[in-house]
Amino acid sequence: MSESGLATTASAYSVRETIDRIAQLVTAKGQMVFARVDHAEGAAKVGLQLRPTEVILFGHPRGGTPLMQDQQLVGLDLPLKALAWEDAAGRVWLTYDEPEWLARRYGLGDAGREALAAVAAGMKAVIDAATAMQAGTGAQ
Repeated sequence: MSESGLATTASAYSVRETIDRIAQLVTAKGQMVFARVDHAEGAAKVGLQLRPTEVILFGHPRGGTPLMQDQQLVGLDLPLKALAWEDAAGRVWLTYDEPEWLARRYGLGDAGREALAAVAAGMKAVIDAATAMQAGTGAQ
């Protein structure tokens, strides 16, 4: 686990495509997209420039509620969120909270940690599928 509690992975897609892929994957799994925030668009509206930067909030009450039943304050970090961003070299990254960091931050007990393990497994599958180039697509 990193000191910041953040995990970052490279994406084979643009910021928008990465967030679109997450949205498609989570909705296909019966989860919800609660919000998308395009920070670059917001910056442009006030005359400022920002490289592509977008956040998606997603999840399902079935996954988050047991965490909040264990420690209600974990709701501050729910629903789950991921930030896709482009660096100065034009590479795209996806950053999100490491599940173990959430467990430590909120002092989750055994039930909360068990629920978080299931959430983490689902999130990892989504992140991996959203950021990795699919064989034969030629995407990038």
